[in-house]
Amino acid sequence: MTNKQTPINLTQYVVNAFSFGPFTGNPAAIVPLESWIDDELMQKIAEQNNLSETCFFVEEQGQYHIRWFTPETEINLCGHATLASAFVLYEHLSYCKPLITFTSRSGLLQVEKNQYGYGLNFPNQMPEPVPMQDDWLNCFNIKPIASYQGEYLVLEFASQQQIVELKPNILALTQIAERFVVATAKGDDCDFVCRFFAPQCGINEDPVTGSAYTHLIPLWAGKLDKMSLYAKQLSKRGGQLHTELKGERVIISGEACLFSQGTIRL
Repeated sequence: MTNKQTPINLTQYVVNAFSFGPFTGNPAAIVPLESWIDDELMQKIAEQNNLSETCFFVEEQGQYHIRWFTPETEINLCGHATLASAFVLYEHLSYCKPLITFTSRSGLLQVEKNQYGYGLNFPNQMPEPVPMQDDWLNCFNIKPIASYQGEYLVLEFASQQQIVELKPNILALTQIAERFVVATAKGDDCDFVCRFFAPQCGINEDPVTGSAYTHLIPLWAGKLDKMSLYAKQLSKRGGQLHTELKGERVIISGEACLFSQGTIRL
């Protein structure tokens, strides 16, 4: 006679973050937990979902410990899945306080409702100018005009149109040391634009990447000499963000909407 494991049923929400209509923004799978499950199981769920991020959180003493998984690995920071988690707490789990505090690998993160939807209070991660490397030039069909290094590699291009026309060389992107690459330029119909690539983590191109703006907001605030900036991510799905530089922090705001709600059965 075999012993059957007790079934595990987990509620999962798929939320489009930084959206501006149906099938826009970045879909994240959000799985609220009463207590932590095995890391390996969380990674397998993320692999099964095959979205850029699957996010898990557990309430701990009035705050929420949050973790993010790509289909291949756990990461240190994810903006769109944090925004999506706040949406789930406010709209589906009866959270009613004005501010949500998450604890994470990247420290304390806060989210509150504002005029633009949901505002993420994240650390300012200003990237440093660095010399261009030859292997970075092989990653795209258009040559960047400047390069910056933080946790992510940021490559600046000459125009918004170049960002639109950019074609990534996925093989070359998998062979450089940097796992995360942000392509950005001054905007024509907004302050700045970007695209984001992370094939080493199983994400050839991310639809909208909140964490990238911890680098981009201080960079473009300095270039444009303004603290409040409107940005667009020019992926196929597209995303819109209202951002603000506030000293050592940045505010990244956008809308969210529910795509689906269901049950994971294990």
